[in-house]
Amino acid sequence: MIKWIAIAILSIGLAGTAYWGFQQSNQRETLLIQNENNYQRAFHDLTYHLDLLYGKIGTTLALNTNEQLSPQMLEIWQLTSRAQTDVNQLPLVLLPFSKTEGFLSEIGDFTYDVAVRNLDDEPLSQEETEKLNGLYEAADEIRQELRTIQHEVMGKQLRWVDVELALTDMDPESENFIVDGFTTIEDSASNFTETHFQNLSATLPQQHERFSFLTGSDVSEVEAIDIIRKQFDLNEDLAIDLQKSGEGAQLQTYSGSFTHDDHHGYVEISEKGGHILSYMINRDFQEAAISLNDAQKKAEQLLEEQGLDQFIIMQASQFEQVGLFQFVGNQDDIWIYPDKIMVKVALDTGEIVGFSAADFYRNHRDRELSQPELSLEEAEEKVNQSLTIEDYHLAIVEDNEGNEVLTYAFFGTLNHDTYRIFIDANTGYEVVVELLQDVENNWGNRLTD
Repeated sequence: MIKWIAIAILSIGLAGTAYWGFQQSNQRETLLIQNENNYQRAFHDLTYHLDLLYGKIGTTLALNTNEQLSPQMLEIWQLTSRAQTDVNQLPLVLLPFSKTEGFLSEIGDFTYDVAVRNLDDEPLSQEETEKLNGLYEAADEIRQELRTIQHEVMGKQLRWVDVELALTDMDPESENFIVDGFTTIEDSASNFTETHFQNLSATLPQQHERFSFLTGSDVSEVEAIDIIRKQFDLNEDLAIDLQKSGEGAQLQTYSGSFTHDDHHGYVEISEKGGHILSYMINRDFQEAAISLNDAQKKAEQLLEEQGLDQFIIMQASQFEQVGLFQFVGNQDDIWIYPDKIMVKVALDTGEIVGFSAADFYRNHRDRELSQPELSLEEAEEKVNQSLTIEDYHLAIVEDNEGNEVLTYAFFGTLNHDTYRIFIDANTGYEVVVELLQDVENNWGNRLTD
């Protein structure tokens, strides 16, 4: 009898141990997934911020007024802070990365010092302009390497949690593409002096967060999952990981992710109305089988299906086997830049693999538009004479305070770069200057002699 009691107790103990082990395994797997999601987000944010940083530095070289230079420098300073935050969230503790962080600090310190001084009394010197050019070139090298890493991460479905293992592996023969890529980035930044980033405060322009165009009742988590299944035609038994934004978020959203065959999907949905704000599909892309023009038609068809009309194609570009299309609102032949939508189309199958309409839902509303007080010729005189003007159109854009301004948008070239310059159509003030990179522009009305 005692023997059987002992066996029963032992069996219960083994079962309990097995259950505990199962629970621990599940918890560990959940933790790995959470860490991987955080790493992926931080890396893609870093790549995005370096792209913006490169563009912002480039636009300062085309500015014609000191009034725009200070706000531009503050924006660059803010972007370097964000990029450093992204770096700190990646598993690179064991990887020497001080030179790249020093490079970001160099940009941050330099742009902040320029932004806070009186540029009328102490304008940008020739030495500072040369330094800005050097930072611009280095930023280009780093962003291109980040894009290469991003392509490999997405194409080969590499995991950041494996980077942690690779960094703790002391075997000199071990290889990891992500680690090798970041080592290359570190080498690219080695020409810049390491400085310590100062956590300086500044009053930075804040973007208006309206989202007044979102309509409908709040949707539940179950309803949000149903929206995702319907959008991507997913089976009922396919697992969808859904997370709700925190209480402090400016807009309450659901973030969902799923894996189906070789497709890895990420989607963001507004709680109010269940509108799809953005999504991205990661998969391997085969050789292009459709033209960029056919892909544009696919993108336009998607907008129609989403009930989004009155849009005009602003930019079309091809990155290997993917077409990227940027649309802006169109009201009375005036381009509404705040109402922007971006669509990515795979050129092998014509599948939509990326969609972002957050800017549209944030900014869209009925606008009362007026006629410009300045003529086209008067506005063109306000553009940097070093630029060769190629085209123009009337446009609504946001200034640094988030106020919408009626402008003339001029497309001009300088050296081998193309810029878009927005001149206030009423005052002649240089509102925004943007560097256009790797794009094929859909020009508006061509200027006449």
